[in-house]
Amino acid sequence: MADLNVDVSQLPEDVRRKLAELSLELSEGDITQKGYDKKRSKLLAPYNIPQAPPDTGPSAPSPQTAAQRKAHRRLTREDNRYHSEIRTEAVMQALAMSKRGPVMPLPSKRTSVNYQGQQRHRDRQDSSSDDDSIFGEDVSRDFNRGGRFRDSGASSSSFSDAGASPHHQGGRGERPHSAAYAIPGNTSRQALADVLQSSRHSQPIPQQPDVTNNAKSTRQADRVGHYAPAHLSSVRMTSAGHVTGLQDDGPRHQGKVSAKIQQLLNTLKRPKRKPLKDYFVEEDDALEAPQPDPNAPKPEGSTLTPVPGEQLVVPSGLPRNLEAALQRYGSSTYKANAVTVLDQNGKPSINLTYGKLLSRTHKIAYTMLHKVGQKGEGGIKPGDRVALVYPNNDPISFSCGFYGCLLAGVVPVPVEVPSSRRDAGGQGIGFLLGSLNVQWALTSEACHKGMSKSSNGDVANFKGWPKLSWFITDHLSKPPKDWHPPPKQSEDCPAYVEYTQSKEGSTVGVKVTRSAMLCHCQTLTVASNYTEGEVMVCVLDFKRDVGLWHGILCSVFNGMHVIFIPYSLMKIDPASWMKMITKYKASVGIVKSRDMHWGLLAQKDHKDVNFSSLRLLLVADGANPWSLTSCDAFLNAFQSKGLKSEAICPYASSSEALTVSIRRPGKTSASKTGRGILSMQGLSHGVVRVDSENSLTSLTLQDCGQVMPGAVMVVIKIDGPPILCKTDEVGELCVCSGYAGTGYWGLQGITSNTFQVQPFHGDGRSAGDKMYVRTGLLGFLGPGGLVFVCGSKEGLMSVSGRRHNTDDIIATVLAVEPMKFIYRGRIAVFSIPVLKDERIVIIAEQRPDCTEEESFQWMSRVLQAVDSIHQVGVYCLALVPPNYLPKTPLGGIHLHETKKKFLDGSLHPANVLMCPHTCVTNLPKPREHRPDVTPSAVHVGNIVQGARMAWAQGRELSISDEDSDSARKVPHQFLTEILRWRSQTTPDHNLYTLLNSKIQGKWPYQVQAQLTMTCSQLHKRAERIGSMLVEKGKLNTGDHVALIYHPGIELVAAFYGCLYVGCVPVTIRPPHPQNISTTLPTVKMIVDVSKASAILTSSIVLKLLRLKESTGIVEPKAWPTILDTDDLPKKKLAAIYRAPTPEMICYLDFSVSTTGMLAGVKMSHAAATALCRSIKLQCEFYPSRDVALCLDPYCGLGFGLWCLTSIYSGHHSILIAPSEVETNPAVWHTAVSNYKVRDTFCSYGVMELCTRGLGTSTTTLKARGVNLSCVRTCCVIAEERPRIHLTTSFTKLFANLGLSPRAVSTSFGCRVNLGMCLQGASCPDPTTVYVDLRALRNDRVTLVEKGSPHSLCVMESGKLLPGVKVVIANPDTKGQCADSHLGEIWVHSPHNATGYYTIYGDESLHADHFDSHLATGDARLSYARTGFLGFVRRTELTQSDGERHDAIFVVGALDETVMLRGMRYHPIDIENTVSRSHRKICECAVFTWTNLLVVVVELEGNENEALDLVPLVTNVVLEDHYLIVGVVVVVDPGIIPINSRGEKQRMHLRDGFLADQLDPIYVAYNM
Repeated sequence: MADLNVDVSQLPEDVRRKLAELSLELSEGDITQKGYDKKRSKLLAPYNIPQAPPDTGPSAPSPQTAAQRKAHRRLTREDNRYHSEIRTEAVMQALAMSKRGPVMPLPSKRTSVNYQGQQRHRDRQDSSSDDDSIFGEDVSRDFNRGGRFRDSGASSSSFSDAGASPHHQGGRGERPHSAAYAIPGNTSRQALADVLQSSRHSQPIPQQPDVTNNAKSTRQADRVGHYAPAHLSSVRMTSAGHVTGLQDDGPRHQGKVSAKIQQLLNTLKRPKRKPLKDYFVEEDDALEAPQPDPNAPKPEGSTLTPVPGEQLVVPSGLPRNLEAALQRYGSSTYKANAVTVLDQNGKPSINLTYGKLLSRTHKIAYTMLHKVGQKGEGGIKPGDRVALVYPNNDPISFSCGFYGCLLAGVVPVPVEVPSSRRDAGGQGIGFLLGSLNVQWALTSEACHKGMSKSSNGDVANFKGWPKLSWFITDHLSKPPKDWHPPPKQSEDCPAYVEYTQSKEGSTVGVKVTRSAMLCHCQTLTVASNYTEGEVMVCVLDFKRDVGLWHGILCSVFNGMHVIFIPYSLMKIDPASWMKMITKYKASVGIVKSRDMHWGLLAQKDHKDVNFSSLRLLLVADGANPWSLTSCDAFLNAFQSKGLKSEAICPYASSSEALTVSIRRPGKTSASKTGRGILSMQGLSHGVVRVDSENSLTSLTLQDCGQVMPGAVMVVIKIDGPPILCKTDEVGELCVCSGYAGTGYWGLQGITSNTFQVQPFHGDGRSAGDKMYVRTGLLGFLGPGGLVFVCGSKEGLMSVSGRRHNTDDIIATVLAVEPMKFIYRGRIAVFSIPVLKDERIVIIAEQRPDCTEEESFQWMSRVLQAVDSIHQVGVYCLALVPPNYLPKTPLGGIHLHETKKKFLDGSLHPANVLMCPHTCVTNLPKPREHRPDVTPSAVHVGNIVQGARMAWAQGRELSISDEDSDSARKVPHQFLTEILRWRSQTTPDHNLYTLLNSKIQGKWPYQVQAQLTMTCSQLHKRAERIGSMLVEKGKLNTGDHVALIYHPGIELVAAFYGCLYVGCVPVTIRPPHPQNISTTLPTVKMIVDVSKASAILTSSIVLKLLRLKESTGIVEPKAWPTILDTDDLPKKKLAAIYRAPTPEMICYLDFSVSTTGMLAGVKMSHAAATALCRSIKLQCEFYPSRDVALCLDPYCGLGFGLWCLTSIYSGHHSILIAPSEVETNPAVWHTAVSNYKVRDTFCSYGVMELCTRGLGTSTTTLKARGVNLSCVRTCCVIAEERPRIHLTTSFTKLFANLGLSPRAVSTSFGCRVNLGMCLQGASCPDPTTVYVDLRALRNDRVTLVEKGSPHSLCVMESGKLLPGVKVVIANPDTKGQCADSHLGEIWVHSPHNATGYYTIYGDESLHADHFDSHLATGDARLSYARTGFLGFVRRTELTQSDGERHDAIFVVGALDETVMLRGMRYHPIDIENTVSRSHRKICECAVFTWTNLLVVVVELEGNENEALDLVPLVTNVVLEDHYLIVGVVVVVDPGIIPINSRGEKQRMHLRDGFLADQLDPIYVAYNM
């Protein structure tokens, strides 16, 4: 295609920039020639001038020229930084060897999370492709970081393919044979179905009956508010009468997610490291320390002696200092150009002569000392520090400001221009300026205008920066003729401060004294052989490092002419520096290997380049081993253009030691150059070993010259004290010279460690009196004093005792076909500490047209390549959208800011691949279980050691406890008799008041009573209900009746109506009106399992059962007889039934555990009255008491308090349904305050609702008269470990309303004993202890101090009820434990449940659960096994009987514990750790599947933040629990099911995940 007739130099700047980007993409192979021509023509079309046919035009290229250009493009396309043919060959060989590797599961990502960068519609001109490149910086990003916050109510079922995109529904091609892993071709949740075609269903899989609250239509971010019927969708049933869903040991639904987990397991079966030995150590040294490789090479040379450079002979004609040089050249050659800057068109139109430089310097110095600060600000005095804030395209103003400061005796601190848009590292600069006490900043007028301004026109305060006054150095008046600069200060005073960054990312300032600055200029002049009048072309940043030392200091010291190439011009015209060398016949060029690489790519359009005048081409980053490729390629390309091989001079520099070494041309004694082909295996062990030239694991180094004149160099060991290395050992280079920095400003501690190093021999002998400065460069000294650098401490990663360099890892990454997937120059490699070792993290910017499957395939190949070449695993590999990584002011990747964002969880990657199974090899040894140790042996050991056996009991229960006259008259065997007695003795006494959420009137506000019921009214209503059961229901004594009511008094009346006629009531939560499809089957299942002969319900619930939707789920004929208690007969009951014996069944209590088990227990009349009696005595309930209840009345202790205790004790129960609290969170507090309630009971769900809903309303409540000082006991009814964080938050929040901290307590009950612990009125305060989590994992209890590492705070679960005795037993051996061990809580009490109610009448579990006997200890007493783990500790508190109090601590359910690596983990501990890892995690849950730990987290944020959580969750679980997370699932808020008690339903969550019903945002399968 013929070129258009367009003068490119006359085009607008944005068009020229786009053309440059196109040329760069073509040269790198990122776009075809055809695509290049098409896009270029489209850009130039508006500017095209008609021309003659191309074959007659003089500019038409001949076929031969076109062929040469094409061949040249092909050549330059292959020449890249970090490129090595040997490395590429090694990577390809490694990938070919592993092409039959295991199948790895592709992460699952919701379609809406697919970044626009993966949709194949981004314009390619949006980004660039080389190191330190920000070609696309000014182009707005298409990627939308905001994301879309999903409405958690919009859930989905993932079984239908109707919503799958055409991309996902398309066919799958065969994987390339060169791939390291076979990857399934699915890229979204819908495509998971393709893993196993056999698991597909044409119809949605029928949902299991749901007894929790995980309904699609009711999902909310605040699950605790769901107190409408809460159901669990995975109800299970065993032959023993436990209703269950999926069993671990049975055939499972072969879902798509479980197939992926199986893939992951297959991947992990390949042994990557030697197996761990099976033993356990509890202390901190349990982490396996990296063992030194016995076969590792060791240094064999002699100890290195300090190597001096040649003597520094300063030529006699040089100025005595920089001020004298400025005065000399500003006077004698005042018309000679000092500085030339290219404009945006590439023309050298901006010049500064030495005369102008001297004049402007005097103006600035005079104005600073005499005119600044006259408006009330503090002035500037000699010795003060001032900031130099100049843009990168204005070296002229910077030079004037810098030398103005030197003349005035002021210390300049050059810094970057602050930017609020891209502020990477800006806060560190601000902190440095603050520590330097900088109050003034010098800047140019143009720069000042471009800064962000506040509303009053002043420069805005930048984040982290001190308040500065700004001094514009343009257009100043001349100083008086009699003014002279102040006398020079001491040579030891700081001349300037140069900022740098430590490896940890902190910004520090290096002090350079006046004598060091002068010595540095003299040394560089001698080493570089600078002479007056030479022309220098500089591409580097002139504010620091090599650009400052040569372009600003040495140039003026020698009277040279410097041509600066702004970085913004380099983005448009990368060859501008070569053209300037040609035009001005420059003898010196100062570049980086990046600029040489860009010049290679751009030289096709500049055939007139001539380098014959160039004698010195300083490569500022020549210390980087990978600069060798660019140097060689540049020499090969331009040797024909006059470039001499000896002119290319690598340069090694350090912010602390300044110039380390430079290859010096032109002198025979220093013209030696050396190269070494070294073994990377040896370098990783810190040893220099020569490798063969064709080795695939070698690294070629070039020397950086010899030791500088007047300097001495040594190499010391990298870690530990400064011991001299051996001659063949890699260490840190240290320099002793007169020009090095003298210290970090204000940081004396690290200054002495860096700038005052005195090395010594291995035997302790001193190596001399000289003080050396650490350079931060790693290398060794070769023959003849040649300096070889193979890395830096900043880029050093020490993994498992071996050292790796970030640049080497980058080179390997780039050898894995990067051009199709990522941008070459946008890769960050760093290490993070995880589990006492460094872990390698690779972050890269992926191309916008790269699909998720392609990205994942490329990442898996990178992992294999790094593992094969470097023998080290990559811990995390992440890809971010284009232009997403933080940039330095000159466009490079800001490594420290990238690392900070990664650790903070704010990087927002598009793809993440974690490999903890491969990398983490220092986990603690697995615990070894010893089945041969008998319980009797343990018991004897406890006796020998004097350990106290773990048991506790409440006070004795006897009839003498109720010694009042009225109490003696109360019958105690049957609740029905007690109710009838109360209806006769106190008929008008209010037993119940039901409240709703409405609050009436003005202050003082009153809660509206919806219904009240006296003893007589309740008795009469119960009689009428009993009559209905007999007359209408035709029920007989012993029949079971299901009670399906909303929380209220009618439930109580129906319960006693059943007892009045000898029926057995079963309370069941009614179906949810908005979720009938999943909650109604649960109701039907409990009705069936309980063998209910009839159903008692209200008209409201009856309407729900008769809805069309309900009849479609359960046929009306399938229900037993349904009786509506809203329409009762007026006929009285003839006689109240009295059971023949108190041991007969009173009622059935059905409940769903957190593991999804639906279990019904039988409660006898004796157990029911005994429970009421214990509660009455513990809480001191009397008829005059008011008790507020805000909990669900369907099972457990909540049912007992709602329906039983008021009848037994006669106190007034104020009933508040939790759904009313969901409507109005203040109703509970207001009711307690109105009725002056002393005792109130709630659930964790209600407590969390109040904490969240009233967090900012306590002041308003107090103004409305709400006062909680009357509360003596606020007890949480629960069947779990106390939630200390929630109770503490609740106490602190409502302390403003008078709530006493000691009033809040917890209780504990379980299936076998509905009420074991309850905080009583006169009980000691709740006890809190801190235990060691590591010991707890091994079933041991070790008390530690508050704040100790690995400590867990556990609170006592209330006081044991009267008549209750507990022991702690080993759940496996049934031997009694000592109080230093964790074991199962066994309980003996008169109100234990009688047994499980089973559907088949199978009593196989009865003996084990309800009639267990200890193998050691008191074996005569019968106990019931609670299924909960806990321990007993004797406290210093005294009980009412005078004995010391034994506190019972519940740790967790035995069925929920996770056994991994031989240790026992409690899910709540892992979940608490995960919740703290990121602020956007609102809830989480963990479970195991095939020995993999699965963590499900709810993201309360944008979907593009989902992948941030994966590495953080993996890190924190490793650090705190020594566990590797197998799968991380990120879901929307409200997905984790929580029952009415506020407990997570983890097994239901597991079943939903494996059946692919969660609609996750992202699923990461850690390798």
